[in-house]
Amino acid sequence: MLGISKLALSVQPSATLAAGAKARQLRAQGVKVFDFSLGEPDFPTPEHICQAAIAAMKSGQTHYTIAHGTVELRTAISHWYKKVYNLDCTPDQIIVSNGAKHSIHNALLTLVGPGDEVIIPTPFWVSYSDLVSMTGATPVLIPCSMEADFKVSAAQIKKAITPKTKLLLINSPSNPTGAVYTHAELEAIADLVLEANIGVISDEIYEQLVYGDAKATCFATLREGLKAKTITISGVSKTYAMTGWRIGWAIAPEAVVKAMANIQSQETSNPCSVSQAAAIAALDGPQECVGVMRKEFESRRDFVIKKLQGMAGIKCKVPPGAFYAFFDVSSYFGKSFAGKTVTDSASFCLLALEQAHVNLVQGSAFGAEGYARLSYATSKEVLEAGLDKLQDWLKTAV
Repeated sequence: MLGISKLALSVQPSATLAAGAKARQLRAQGVKVFDFSLGEPDFPTPEHICQAAIAAMKSGQTHYTIAHGTVELRTAISHWYKKVYNLDCTPDQIIVSNGAKHSIHNALLTLVGPGDEVIIPTPFWVSYSDLVSMTGATPVLIPCSMEADFKVSAAQIKKAITPKTKLLLINSPSNPTGAVYTHAELEAIADLVLEANIGVISDEIYEQLVYGDAKATCFATLREGLKAKTITISGVSKTYAMTGWRIGWAIAPEAVVKAMANIQSQETSNPCSVSQAAAIAALDGPQECVGVMRKEFESRRDFVIKKLQGMAGIKCKVPPGAFYAFFDVSSYFGKSFAGKTVTDSASFCLLALEQAHVNLVQGSAFGAEGYARLSYATSKEVLEAGLDKLQDWLKTAV
């Protein structure tokens, strides 16, 4: 019998994908499920992007490309960052991967290993800690409270730094909380990074999904010399509703990109050739589609937060970015629903799925026990019906 490696045994399945799988299982049994677990825009990929993919296929762009992405796409990314953030980066400082998760994985494999530490503010995206652990490095988690808008301070980071610290992994706008760091908050963190001489992976995948007065900031632009210490992560998935196209990227010093490219060439070869052509159209083409989606997400956010804040025992703040509501459900710990007792966020979400057929993701998966995450990347009709079901179910608690 084949044995399973210690690494494979240590890695937990993605909680968000696992939650989605449970919902699909119930649907297969004929149950109507209100699935708010996956962080995936429900909009179709804009037509001009799809047409670019068709044109690429018809013109024969269906073969291997350079392992770390075509020159054309890396040039388009370079131009986009100059236009939007005034960040100067050459195509040689960019690597295109099979989604932003792949970019983060490659960056961690390149920069850390056994004996190193990576600081991660919590709540964090479910994959961060496992991706760090897979390299042999140790994730160092810093809890951030709802009262602090789920944001870490420079002072907290400073306390967590040890001689083993190699990287800070930061995410703004944030999954799961929707938190967006202000320019001043990030400047304070940038000053600390330069003083402590550590690197930063800045996951900015939700950068164009900010609402109201919130503004996204490209961390690498904040201070002179910071670009040499920063790996900027982003992609087309969330902004252009292109999750299945699997195109993400990293911007980093040229030596880091070269090492990441070597790793990627052995792992997966190149990202999909057709998807790369589509990503060029996304970046270079009309951007009105982004504004339309952003406006709808903001409207949904306002609707969802108002509904959640009207539910007994639920605490929830207005998230300024991304498309998630992250809310406190701890007041229901110790209470029972149809004879089953809630003991933690996982049991709360499981009972919500089994009894109310509302699918949420437990806060413990994000390093924040006591919370649940709801993705509002679905229609208002589905959100209204599902939230009504959740509210009715909460009223049955004893």
